[in-house]
Amino acid sequence: MKEFSIIERFFTAQTQPRQDVMIGVGDDCAITTVPTNQSLATTTDTLVAGTHFLHGTHPSDIAHKALAVNLSDLAAVGAVPAWINLALSLEEIDEDWLDDFSDTLARLCEYYGINLIGGDTTKGPLSITITAQGFVPPESVATRSGANRGDLIYVTGTLGDAGAGLDTLLGKLDCYAVADLSHQEQASAEAFLRSRHHRPTPRLLAGTALRRTISSCIDISDGLLGDIQHIMKASQCGAIIHVDKLPISEHLAKVVSPEQAMTYALSSGDDYELCFTLPEHNVSELETLLNSSNINFTCVGQMVGGNELSLMHHNMPYTAVSEAFEHQFIVQASNISEGNGKSLTLLGLGVSSSKRVAHSRFQSSLCSASR
Repeated sequence: MKEFSIIERFFTAQTQPRQDVMIGVGDDCAITTVPTNQSLATTTDTLVAGTHFLHGTHPSDIAHKALAVNLSDLAAVGAVPAWINLALSLEEIDEDWLDDFSDTLARLCEYYGINLIGGDTTKGPLSITITAQGFVPPESVATRSGANRGDLIYVTGTLGDAGAGLDTLLGKLDCYAVADLSHQEQASAEAFLRSRHHRPTPRLLAGTALRRTISSCIDISDGLLGDIQHIMKASQCGAIIHVDKLPISEHLAKVVSPEQAMTYALSSGDDYELCFTLPEHNVSELETLLNSSNINFTCVGQMVGGNELSLMHHNMPYTAVSEAFEHQFIVQASNISEGNGKSLTLLGLGVSSSKRVAHSRFQSSLCSASR
């Protein structure tokens, strides 16, 4: 199957129309328009087999993660997603693989109201590059550089789940070895952690809701320990993190010790939650915004003077066991049992069974949050 046949069969027909796309897939360039009084946010991420996902990972999971990590970047600046470009490198043409990959990508694009407007396919080692673009009011862009001394540090969701999920795939963490859990609890914990690794949820609602309230923001792709230092450097501040305040999921807490859970939460990557700062006087507004959007958030520290990062555990100095996360594992994972079900859930909504309703609800929530 030739390149243009791949594009036409697997990607062109599934592209959802948008009024701001004048020309999309199928021409030399996509032609788009940006709404009045909006800035265009652009981000690009590449996922490479053996570095960002294990060999043998299901194509649906690869598609989900490839799009989600880009949308997470848009969420960090408070942007509403609009379009994506896809560059796909394949070792060989596998039509079943392409069916699963393109189907999941199309479902997610429809759910988030995104249009695939162009890209490229070529022969080579398996890799996926997505460029995502979205809109944000220029006066409301969230950046890494706005934090001030005294600002509180918050995170969304729970931390460490994705790293633990990766370790279950690598054989470094065995949920079934936890003796005081039932088989059902063991299976549930493993499934949850692996799902958090394969299928992160980009916090777009939080990003748009918070962009006028917070002072800085970053998505947690490389672990809190590493990513908070990007805010520190850009904002020229120090930070204190209270590791006993880190949000740990029930599933992670069941299968590892408290010390291990804190290590995962601090240092493991791929959570794609948001870490943000805001002045203390904005806390009540924050609570109103995120509680109304049903988004969990936790205060984990505070920005301080200087340029040092200090970790505290119940107000006592704490030393991290490991450094910040880097995407550098090269593993050949064979016989990874993930199941072949094509149903997925986002924000509690079954995309495969009610994707139009889900998309409508997501867009309504996004509009409400961004006002």
